[in-house]
Amino acid sequence: MTAGEPARDDDSGRALAWGAIAASELPARVLVELLQAFGSPQALVAAPATRIAKIAGDRAAARLVRRDDERSRALAAWLEDPSHRIVAWGDDDYPPRLMQAPDPPPVLFVLGSAAPLARPSIAIVGSRHATPQGLDDARAFAATLAGAGLTIVSGLALGIDGAAHRGALGTEASTVAVIGTGPDRVYPSSHRDLAHAIAQKGAIATEFVPGMPPLKQNFPRRNRVIAGLSLGVLVIEAAPHSGSLTTARLALEADRDVFAVPGSIHSPLSKGPHRLIREGAKLVETAQDVLVELGLAGAEAPVAPTAAPDAVSPAMQSVLDAMGHGPVDFDRIVTRSGLKPDAIAAILVELELAGRASTLPGGRWQRRGG
Repeated sequence: MTAGEPARDDDSGRALAWGAIAASELPARVLVELLQAFGSPQALVAAPATRIAKIAGDRAAARLVRRDDERSRALAAWLEDPSHRIVAWGDDDYPPRLMQAPDPPPVLFVLGSAAPLARPSIAIVGSRHATPQGLDDARAFAATLAGAGLTIVSGLALGIDGAAHRGALGTEASTVAVIGTGPDRVYPSSHRDLAHAIAQKGAIATEFVPGMPPLKQNFPRRNRVIAGLSLGVLVIEAAPHSGSLTTARLALEADRDVFAVPGSIHSPLSKGPHRLIREGAKLVETAQDVLVELGLAGAEAPVAPTAAPDAVSPAMQSVLDAMGHGPVDFDRIVTRSGLKPDAIAAILVELELAGRASTLPGGRWQRRGG
């Protein structure tokens, strides 16, 4: 079966065999050896345990011959939808870049079109607890890079991931969400509508079989697929020991570029990008910086349209100046501006309603949009 087509009756045996192989979670090296010995996924899953054990050992044999009837029924039911497909090693639509990365998954379960998986793409990742400015930046970078023809890859998580997906959805290049659950689940559940939109206009992909819950150990594996699909990884806001930095390191292992957007030295979410920059990641301030580094400087990168900021009063501008461009607490705004606290509190409300400032955890504030 080619991944660009729904499973047909004569493909169902192969698809179900690949599903059983995916459920076994065998190391790629072992699986390659077994497929070479048996010639096809159908022959492999139909082989007796004794023959498999002679080649790969008792543990691999036990993994392959065990049968989970409930999971098999879930896979068969999932494949009945024509918008669902399996992309496996040897299929024409298996993403070439992913195949060249370390430890490529033997199977991807895909919702939507498989075509975006093979397009030139860049991953955008970052904190689940992003600041409003970080969310704005993720949407703007995604919209502009997708407008220049790069499909945006991310992990459907809260925060930066979700903002990046939304920024790319209105473009022809669109977006790919790589998830850490089975293809029949949405995690987090609050992104159900976003996931539906991505499946309609781009693709959702996972190496995990239907029914797989969001187990903690799934997400590092998801991150290596995000890195493997992409030409590079752009990190926007991340803590020093976050999954986003893991994705960046996996990108380096796959010989991909790593980019980082710097931030305020006072923000905890700047520590991750700054650490990457110290370790050799490319500091970027605009989408054009990314295109230049990828050798795509000739690609048109239209600036994502944004509404012109509303005019502000002299008092509002004084508060914005006092805030600077990093997170700042209320007392510091009072000290810097020289205005009375009651007046500043009222002005901050006006700025928030105008989209020019946002509250942060811990009673801090941050200006938005420059």
